[in-house]
Amino acid sequence: MRTYRKREVDPGDIRRLLEPGPVILVSTAWKGVPNVMTMGWHMMMGDGPVLVGTYIWDQDYTRDIVTKTKECVINIPTVELLETAIRIGNSTGAEIDKFEAFGLTAGKASKVKAPLIRECYASFECKLFDKTLARKRSLFIWKVVKGHVAASPKYPRTFHYRGDGVFMLSGTNVSRRRLFDPGML
Repeated sequence: MRTYRKREVDPGDIRRLLEPGPVILVSTAWKGVPNVMTMGWHMMMGDGPVLVGTYIWDQDYTRDIVTKTKECVINIPTVELLETAIRIGNSTGAEIDKFEAFGLTAGKASKVKAPLIRECYASFECKLFDKTLARKRSLFIWKVVKGHVAASPKYPRTFHYRGDGVFMLSGTNVSRRRLFDPGML
């Protein structure tokens, strides 16, 4: 087994090593106008009910919307949307209609007013479950109330932010089911 010689790093640089989840697009709507933001900071927080935590900075236009509506849709884009996601993240919905500007198609959700993004592989309708850490830590905890996932591929190629404008693309899947003990989770 390989060992590594390590060097000291600034704690601010460890994020690129700990960010396991794909970049997501969080869609919202306010007074019938759709909006979307790019996000790399999120995490699974529970599976009964299914909870997802998202970091939404207090300066983001989306934060104003979710604070008012208490709902959103978490959309998972594939690598084909990488450059679009970057452009979305470099703009604000306070100044432009991002759906129109970036050629996104709004799909109708059934449990929330925020739109699904039809170009995304998956979309999860969410309602605010817990906002107690929002003011102090910008952490919003969402309950997934309905999920929509494309029939194929089973394992989409997603992208993950590594910091400094660098992204990692998901790659080869490796099964080790023979070693897996579901009772250990």
